Amino acid sequence: MAAVRSLSSRLSRFALFECTTDLSHLSTHEHAALKHLVKAGTYLDQLYMRQAWSGNEALRTKLHAEGNQELCTLFEMYKGPWAREDDNVPFIEGVPERPEGGNFYPQDMKKSEFEAWVDTLSETEADQAKSYYTVVQKNAENEFESVPYSEAYADLLKPAAQCLREAAQELQHVQVKGEGVHIHQFLSSRADAFESNDYLPSELNWLRLGKGNKLEVTVGPYEQYTDALFTLKSAFEFYIHVRDDHSSGLLEKFSDLQYVEDALPIPEKYRNKDLVAAPIVVVNQLFAAGDVAVPMTAAYNLPNDERAIKKGGSKLVLIKNVQEGKFDKVLTPIASQVLAKDQLVHLTKDAFTTHVLLHEVCHSNGPHHTLDGHTVRSKLQEYHSALEEAKADIAALFAADLMVDRGTIDNVSQKEFWVTFLASAFRSIRFGIQEAHGLGQAIQLNYLVEKGGFACDGETKLYRVDFEKIREAVSDLTRDILILQGDGDKQAVDAFVKKYGVLHQDTKDALQRIDHAGIPVDIRPIYPLQTTA
Repeated sequence: MAAVRSLSSRLSRFALFECTTDLSHLSTHEHAALKHLVKAGTYLDQLYMRQAWSGNEALRTKLHAEGNQELCTLFEMYKGPWAREDDNVPFIEGVPERPEGGNFYPQDMKKSEFEAWVDTLSETEADQAKSYYTVVQKNAENEFESVPYSEAYADLLKPAAQCLREAAQELQHVQVKGEGVHIHQFLSSRADAFESNDYLPSELNWLRLGKGNKLEVTVGPYEQYTDALFTLKSAFEFYIHVRDDHSSGLLEKFSDLQYVEDALPIPEKYRNKDLVAAPIVVVNQLFAAGDVAVPMTAAYNLPNDERAIKKGGSKLVLIKNVQEGKFDKVLTPIASQVLAKDQLVHLTKDAFTTHVLLHEVCHSNGPHHTLDGHTVRSKLQEYHSALEEAKADIAALFAADLMVDRGTIDNVSQKEFWVTFLASAFRSIRFGIQEAHGLGQAIQLNYLVEKGGFACDGETKLYRVDFEKIREAVSDLTRDILILQGDGDKQAVDAFVKKYGVLHQDTKDALQRIDHAGIPVDIRPIYPLQTTA
């Protein structure tokens, strides 16, 4: 069915959403900086296209030359010729299957070949081969070699760096109150990183950006989802946000999750002994480029580089205007199709946005290294992303329950969290279970149904929360996922994913009702800033 969707029907699955906010408080220098930043984004957008697939840049040029507006819009929306929410089916004839390793490795390379090559390297060379910031290519002798991003993408990173420096020059003239790194310092150091391939100093600058900065910019190689082969290589992404200081202040009380870590239902040996409280920044999005294909990101917790996390912790960015767009245009109509009518009263925007916030914070909770000292990522490989997303989801629901009891959260009830979470599961699963968030949600839904926390009525086919059983079911799933991560037993994780990471008939029926109702899968952005820059 996915392959025969028309172009217009694909576009209609994503409701248009204007990403903007009040900019009247910005100075002339900040407005000027925004123009340079948008220009940098155009380079990084092309860079990500190259990272995703070797044929992307040529195909992009061809499509725009041919002038089919719907096809061009879809290609830019998905950052390539594959519809992610339709199990990566191609919507353009003649393209191959989406490459599992993106364009980070030789296209014909097998996993076993890479692993055998790494085994022959020195420790330093092996670290480079597995680095977040190198591509693996074949040299003139047809042998594998690691090439730093600064060399592989020099034609795009050098002009992008120049744009960041021009933005920094404008922002030098802006007075910033309070302590912390000035945004012009971060942009300058990030530009240097593009050319040196040393991202740690600028990563620490980003983590230490002062609250007095009106702009919040995230730019660099971050997420590893494009590398589904090993989840090693980082893709470039770029966000321009304006800070919402009032909302940031309200939510800072959630940043310390040490008491949640202490309450996790796991043996002591699995607890995170190095938990660092994540600062929280609430923003409104103005522009995004690079690894930002639909579905739109509503929050993120960065960096992913363990070296940077160890030195500087992480930072949570909650994108307020995108969150509100998703709830209004997608989640509310989905709930009307899947939830028992008497439980719809418990669906709330505050429950949705607060859970997304806690999801990002809870990425910090639990084991990041296995009991035998390896990173969880290196042991679980292709399963890592889906299990990590499921961990953050269910640990956030566990944390929400604790916080309501404790009084830290006083505007959302447990019932609202549980019911809103149930409806949101179908929103994520619609993106396909080949995608980390969708697979993670399918695992959770099936597990919680098996434990009786969620149930589907045999006659109405509508889902409801069993308020007597859900708390224990959430605790059990939190425990099981954290222990799987801490053990790093890939065989056990494989069995777990194969058991729960499937779509049962009740779920398929619910997804079909949602589709037949014409409910958008997600929102797609319009950036007024891009047209004025």
